[in-house]
Amino acid sequence: MSLIQATIRSTNTKGQLNTLRKSGEVPGIIYGGENINEKISLSKKEVKNLINKENFLSNVISIKIDEKEQKVLPREITFDIISDEPTHIDFLRIVKGSKIILEIPVKFINNELSPGLKRGGVLNIVRRKVELKCPTENIPTELVVDLEGLEIGTSIKISSINLPENVSPTIQGRDFVIATVAAPTIVKEPEKPVEAEGETAEGTEAAAADGETKPGEGEDKSAETDKSKKEDDKSAAEKK
Repeated sequence: MSLIQATIRSTNTKGQLNTLRKSGEVPGIIYGGENINEKISLSKKEVKNLINKENFLSNVISIKIDEKEQKVLPREITFDIISDEPTHIDFLRIVKGSKIILEIPVKFINNELSPGLKRGGVLNIVRRKVELKCPTENIPTELVVDLEGLEIGTSIKISSINLPENVSPTIQGRDFVIATVAAPTIVKEPEKPVEAEGETAEGTEAAAADGETKPGEGEDKSAETDKSKKEDDKSAAEKK
């Protein structure tokens, strides 16, 4: 569990909050339970380190204020629209015996040990997060799905996941699907008929060959035409 330091702040106006941010601090608030809300400030560096941790919004952390620690859950964080720096963070106070609804991320392990995936199957993820109702003292950081031994066609349902004690999904009455190991979808392009291509090529070559004029062939026909014309002229002259 992470531990961060915080101090009680007395800033209220927008100008005071901007001054606080310029000094490298991030304003925040702790709320929930019977205790009063606490306005706090935290080091921007610590806040950014916290944000960069995996599953930040489902991790219970401990905040130390004036040598006193209390467990909280990050609930909401706002960022500057230009610099993307954190500008405010809200924490929910953990009260023993109460319950909270959270979206818990799903983590898939042992992909390489799934026979279905080894044969080219595809992991089709239906839900990357599952909404759960959890006791504040028993909040899971993630739901682990073991893919070892799973074949193509297998559906992974919420009932196959081991949930912590007293933790239950908010969706009741049906065993909903988390993911499936689906068969691969292969789209084959139609193959060109090789024989048809050969026939077309041969036909083109034959047509080209028929259209070719053999050397001297055109000249002979022209000469024969001229000779025939001269003989006709001669016969006509003799008749006269």
